[in-house]
Amino acid sequence: MTTNEKNLATFTHLSQLTQYFIPFGNYIFPIIIWSSKKNESEFVDANGKNVLNFQLSMFLYTMITLVIAVPVFIYSIFKNVSFNDFRSGKDFVIDSFSAGNITGIVILALVVVLLFGFLKVIEFILIIYGSVKSSSGEVYKYPMTINFIK
Repeated sequence: MTTNEKNLATFTHLSQLTQYFIPFGNYIFPIIIWSSKKNESEFVDANGKNVLNFQLSMFLYTMITLVIAVPVFIYSIFKNVSFNDFRSGKDFVIDSFSAGNITGIVILALVVVLLFGFLKVIEFILIIYGSVKSSSGEVYKYPMTINFIK
């Protein structure tokens, strides 16, 4: 394995960080680097697949968090609203919106924000760790990654 291959694999890992500057950069740049050299180097091919599988897994975990949080959030806001208020076309007032309801909503929002923040911090640490491993010539496989691309 050449130094050039190690550098390309390292840049593939580091290119995931472009998500903080360019929307979808965490997919675009790794795909560009990986697809340009995947047929020439098994090392770059393996690292590129691992990077893309990791990003797709992180996207899936984020979507699962949203799919769980959004309906629970909507339910906790509207659980005391009668559907007759919607049908009659009148303005409706949430009569029994209490501090207990607000506390539940705030706790839910806090949990979701903390979970999302935790995912992003772990993602950042793993990207740096994967970059260091690939620069030393190892194929880094991210933990808890689903193999979408084999």
